Amino acid sequence: MKKLLKRYRMFVILAMINILLIVFSPKLGLKSINITWDNTLEMLSVIPPIFILLGLLDVWIQRETMVKFMGEKSGVLGIAIAFLLGSAAAGPLYAAFPVAGILLKKGSKFSNVLIFIGAWATTKIPLLLFETTSMGWKFMLTRFLIDIPVIALIAYMTEKLLSESEKALVYQNAGTLE
Repeated sequence: MKKLLKRYRMFVILAMINILLIVFSPKLGLKSINITWDNTLEMLSVIPPIFILLGLLDVWIQRETMVKFMGEKSGVLGIAIAFLLGSAAAGPLYAAFPVAGILLKKGSKFSNVLIFIGAWATTKIPLLLFETTSMGWKFMLTRFLIDIPVIALIAYMTEKLLSESEKALVYQNAGTLE
């Protein structure tokens, strides 16, 4: 029981805060509960399809294939695939992290996974289309052309700044090292 409470302590704390809000400020408490409910529904609509796709990715794509195309010696091809995967993705950023975990588990180079996350966050195709319609082609292209090298630079700097033991810990947490 103690282990279960420790695991879900943030949920319990937030539930208690919501209860206290309802008791001391019913209007604010109801608003908080409505926001919590909306966020829960959004997550429940995003997370199951992501996990289904992750299961398929885990089964369908062999580790050797991932290492070949996105691994340590993948070069520019690995970078391009990471950008394309991140840019073609749909959904909120928190959905990118389980996908990144599978990429790590399958042997992707650390910087390629960081590029994937950066591309998911900043260069998604629907976002680019929205920017084009609301701010124009010039703004969208300028931001896009700045984002690409900056994402790659941040990914490579992060990879170089982390020690081998820190990277090994990330891979271990992703389930690649037994």
